Amino acid sequence: MVSKALVVGAYQRKAEEIAALGVDLTVLVPPAWHDRRGKQVAQRQHTRGYDLRVIPLQLNGNYHLHYYPTLTQEFARLQPQLVHMDEEPYNLATWLGLRSAQRLGAVPLFFTWQNIDRRYPIPFRWLAAQNYARAAAAIAGNQDAATILRRKGYRGPIIVLPQFGVDPAIFAPPKPNAPQATALRIGYAGGLLPEKGVDLLLHACAGLQGDWRLAIAGQGGEAKNLHALATNLAIADKVKWVGSLDSSAMPRFYQNLDLLVLPSRSLPNWREQFGRVLMEAMACEVAVVGSASGEIPHVIGDAGLIFPENDIDALRTHLQQLLAQPERCRQLGRQGRNRVQQHFTMARIAAETVQLYQQCLQMSQKQARGR
Repeated sequence: MVSKALVVGAYQRKAEEIAALGVDLTVLVPPAWHDRRGKQVAQRQHTRGYDLRVIPLQLNGNYHLHYYPTLTQEFARLQPQLVHMDEEPYNLATWLGLRSAQRLGAVPLFFTWQNIDRRYPIPFRWLAAQNYARAAAAIAGNQDAATILRRKGYRGPIIVLPQFGVDPAIFAPPKPNAPQATALRIGYAGGLLPEKGVDLLLHACAGLQGDWRLAIAGQGGEAKNLHALATNLAIADKVKWVGSLDSSAMPRFYQNLDLLVLPSRSLPNWREQFGRVLMEAMACEVAVVGSASGEIPHVIGDAGLIFPENDIDALRTHLQQLLAQPERCRQLGRQGRNRVQQHFTMARIAAETVQLYQQCLQMSQKQARGR
């Protein structure tokens, strides 16, 4: 498996779960990944049962053109039966990886989150078309991504499956004897970027009646503007800016909340692809409130509250309701953890991934016998 996402230590539990199912697994990751949220350095938190190798990456931060210059040599050394490029089909890294896998006779597959139907310029359109032709299967992180793959011409098998699940033993509720807060503890975790709608959350909180506190974890280009907005709204004393947290610190962050808000707003070139922080918070029995952007309503299901995108009044109404009804807040938290245990555990995601691997290998063997 080749995955820049697996630089995050918490995500590496999926690799452990895959290996525990009998897969001889090597995961190749870059030394770090850079994007608008900042720099994420490769961690080693969950490495039992498989080999985690750090390999060079060129054009770091460029989603379309980044690539691993030693990937062909790594594949030649490993001689894999199957290569899982945990990357979008339109990028160069995926094209190079699937091409190398095919030359070795390995079964190639890719992953996609892309839930907006974009027309990519040449050569990226060519790269995607060739990746579609080479791949034995595709994993789509949400239903919209699967629909778009078909629309763009991919004809192979598709499984709709989140990239990662949650380990409910790590993302767990606080201990029963944890002190109870008197103020409603609201939280946000993620990028401080325009599309994430943190400004909407600040505006909504500013109109709340009653005692509340807001904790914001993350970094990004909007940080300065958001700090200024909190000051202008006269709520700076109620807002705690936590900054970027290591993945290992996230469970404790959630455990100190009553509810988490993901107020994402869709833009012409962006729509919320999943909302992983919702799963993590739900696993910790934290109530969740999310906008209607992209996949958010499907992640929350009936275990939280949804508001229309950009609707500050509707968001404030949900927050005010939960502030006035703490038991309702706790009930939603319990429902959220039940939903994660049923649908979004790391073990379940790993098991369905391995099932796909097995199906791809069986299909490849049948095709080889038919030649």
